[in-house]
Amino acid sequence: MSAQHGTNPLGSPWPASATLVGGEVRLAGHPITKLADRFGTPSFLLDVDDLLTRARAFKTAFDEEFGRSVGVYYASKAFSSTAVLRWLRDEGLKVDCSTAGELAVALAAGVDPADIGLHGNNKSRAELTWAVEVGVGRIIVDSLAEIDLLDEVAAALGASDVPVMVRLTTGVHAGGHEFIATAHEDQKFGLSVASGAARQAVERIAALPRLHLVGLHSHIGSQILAADGFANAARVVLELRADLQGEGIAVPEVDLGGGYGIAYLPGEQELDPRVAAEELAAAVRAECDRLGTDVPEVSIEPGRAIVGPAMMTVYEVGTIKHVQLDEGSRVYVSVDGGMSDNIRPILYGANYTARLANRSSTAGSMPCRIVGKHCESGDILIPDIDLPQDLRAGDLLVVAATGAYGRSLASNYNQIPRPGVVAVTSSEAREIVRRETIEDLLRLDVG
Repeated sequence: MSAQHGTNPLGSPWPASATLVGGEVRLAGHPITKLADRFGTPSFLLDVDDLLTRARAFKTAFDEEFGRSVGVYYASKAFSSTAVLRWLRDEGLKVDCSTAGELAVALAAGVDPADIGLHGNNKSRAELTWAVEVGVGRIIVDSLAEIDLLDEVAAALGASDVPVMVRLTTGVHAGGHEFIATAHEDQKFGLSVASGAARQAVERIAALPRLHLVGLHSHIGSQILAADGFANAARVVLELRADLQGEGIAVPEVDLGGGYGIAYLPGEQELDPRVAAEELAAAVRAECDRLGTDVPEVSIEPGRAIVGPAMMTVYEVGTIKHVQLDEGSRVYVSVDGGMSDNIRPILYGANYTARLANRSSTAGSMPCRIVGKHCESGDILIPDIDLPQDLRAGDLLVVAATGAYGRSLASNYNQIPRPGVVAVTSSEAREIVRRETIEDLLRLDVG
């Protein structure tokens, strides 16, 4: 994707409209200094056109490769706001939620409940009740106990044909860290195909007249950069589907999950939606031919791959400290955010890149460590990066690819208000999630 403003696009992993003009970073033509002055730092800056382009790329590629409409459910856990969900809805995407809060945001955005899927390994009775009441299009059950609870909820509401999918543990797992690989047996999600728990769940649903099985669901991990894992998992799902249909249990749809990876550092390659769609479509058709079954309806759940690269974070530099070590020295560059707005480096060892954003520099570079302002020695955003030797307090740094799991995992640690989210287009920049204030924090403290 090429930038529309300026003559020097920053390229991957930066938002598509991020350019360098006279040494200053611009987003969709807006100078970073003006955005920082207007909205404050830190702030999450969203390239709206990039977001929508990425959403269209998934919808178009999967529709064309499968030769039919594929349900593209945006995984709202990556980042959720009413504006973003409304824009994605208008692009033909559906929404995947995993809590009552995410469901509330989707409904507030005007998403049709029939276009919402509800995930979660520990859904409460209240969450299931609300989902059935509003008519959520599918509830992805995650345990045998949940099936019984959902049946009780349906009975209490006098509901019938409650649409249910079963989340499978396929044994095919992938992802950049053990905590985001989600299809191995020893973890909290899903029902095992190998142990027979998945089949037991399907048979239980089939025996309950108030529940209606609409499909099987697979999710193998996150930050996946090759499509072969998706294809292998699809084969496991389709084989179970064929066995069930042989027993007279219809399974009209398979959801092949999300986890499509992105570039976080220069030189990294994201998983292209077209490549993923080609490989998955070919694998599904080949496996269905082998099994002698029809090709089911297909859905997927990208989140990070849509919003992650479309957003960056702007910080202001504060203290710069030169620390002498036995083997040399290290320069600690402190910014006015940190682990409260991006916990992924601590949680997953995630890597990011950054750059000086407000001016050019002819100074040489120095090895630096970008750290936050929190009372934790582990509050490190980027452990090793070269920055200009004349870096000074008041400079602005931007960090790329922070759209996924930055604001959504943000906290108020040390009682720091969470940053706002600013939507940027060529014609305007406006806050779509307001920056928190100290007053917001105190309003929750009832004394």
